[in-house]
Amino acid sequence: MLYIAIIFTVLIVYFLYMRYVPVRGIPCVDQMKLDQEEVKLDVRDYAISAKEDIANTIPIPVAYLKRHHHQIPNRKIYVIASDTIEKNMGIRFLKQRKYKIAGYTIVNSTCRCKKWFEKFV
Repeated sequence: MLYIAIIFTVLIVYFLYMRYVPVRGIPCVDQMKLDQEEVKLDVRDYAISAKEDIANTIPIPVAYLKRHHHQIPNRKIYVIASDTIEKNMGIRFLKQRKYKIAGYTIVNSTCRCKKWFEKFV
């Protein structure tokens, strides 16, 4: 019984880590300053991304990344997400597949990481 409880606890911690712990080393980039040369990957749901169309993006929601990640060019990628959970899961999946992540942006949100960093500088 103890072994089952340990395995169950490890699984819960793993799934919580994958969804809620931020990915280190990936900078937050303002949506207006995205480079035109790089690939912009929109991992938001189709219903949300269709309402707020961003030019020159590849729309592949997080749920479809496993099936369609081969459509993404092997260049630096900017991830566009609607919340931090989508961002974390999308970036982790892409990093496992050896894609180079240049940065991320969360739509309808200011880049809080820069504001937080400016408090200490």
